Formats: sequence, structure tokens, C-alpha cells
Amino acid sequence: MNDLSASNALRERRTLWTVLVLNAALAVGFFVSGWSADSSALIANGVDNLSDTAVYGLSIVAMTRGNHWKTRAAMASGGMLLILAVGILFDVGRRYIEGSEPIGPAMMIMATIAGIVNYICLRLLRRLEQPDINLRAATTFSYNDFISNGGILVAGVLVLWLGNNWPDLVTGLATAIIAIKGGIEILRDARAEMRNDTDKAL
Repeated sequence: MNDLSASNALRERRTLWTVLVLNAALAVGFFVSGWSADSSALIANGVDNLSDTAVYGLSIVAMTRGNHWKTRAAMASGGMLLILAVGILFDVGRRYIEGSEPIGPAMMIMATIAGIVNYICLRLLRRLEQPDINLRAATTFSYNDFISNGGILVAGVLVLWLGNNWPDLVTGLATAIIAIKGGIEILRDARAEMRNDTDKAL
């Protein structure tokens, strides 16, 4: 590995560690605020950020391995997003049946904080040159999270205005749909990477 490659690898590792720590902190914030505010959307995003944190950890491990390991880590990332989506759908259905009383202002405050943090993560990831499959997956996660944060902000305003829980439930459902889309995109990218590796080996 030449000096330039070593420098890029070090920068990528530092970036992944940074976004890992930020997402872990967001997950804790979402869980605490979601439980306090009785919000499906906040808890859904907490699960999402916790999943992201685990995936970033896998990506850091994969960086010291070959392309095969990187592809497997990316496939694990996509699979975790799809599992996350199922969990979110279950929580939304439960709250729809049992009822909930989300607190709009708490949703708005947490969504604003998370939006700022995810924007920082996106800027850090997009500065990297020639991102590999795991860094592309990390960028997908941060982009999805950023969109979800906007949805929570709007939902918080509607909950406060209407005094109803349906905006919170709709946002939780939308988060699940975004997670499904992101998971499928990552798995598709991983399969394409595997085909390229196979073609090169022939």
C-alpha cells in the first residue's frame, strides 16, 4: 500500500468512527425522547440509528479485509435495514391498535438535532474519494436518516396542531418504507460488486 492509499484508508477509518459515534449518540437520544414523547417515529429512528451504528462497526472491520469481506459487510447492512423495517412496521401497527399520545414539540426538537447531525455525517462521507461499497452504504444510511428527520419535524408540527397521533404513525410507516428501499439498494449494489469480483477472477 502506497502513502496515498494509506492516507485515504486512514481518512476513511476516521470518518467511519466519527459517524459511528454520532449515530450511537443519536440512537440513545431517539430512544429516550421516543419513550418520553410516546412517539413511534422517534423510536423507529432510534432503531434505525442503532442499526446504522452496528453497520458502521462492520464496515470498519471490513476495511482491514479484502473485497469479499467488504461485500459481506454490505450485504449484512442491507439485511439489517430490512429487518429494521419489519420491526418498525410492527411498532406502528401496535400503536395504531392500542393508541398513543405523541408529544409534538419533543418530536420537533429531536428531529432538528438529528437533522443537523446527519447533515454533518453526509458532508463527511461525501468528502471521501472513491468510496467503496461499505462507504456507499454508509452514505445511503445517512441520507435516509436525513430524510426521516424532515418527516419527523413535519409530523411533530401536525401532531401539535391537530392533537392526533396519525402523523406520528404515518412517519413511522414512511421510515419503514425508506429503510426497505435503502436495504434493497445496498443488497443490489453488493450483488453487483460480487459479480464484478467473479468476472475479474475468471
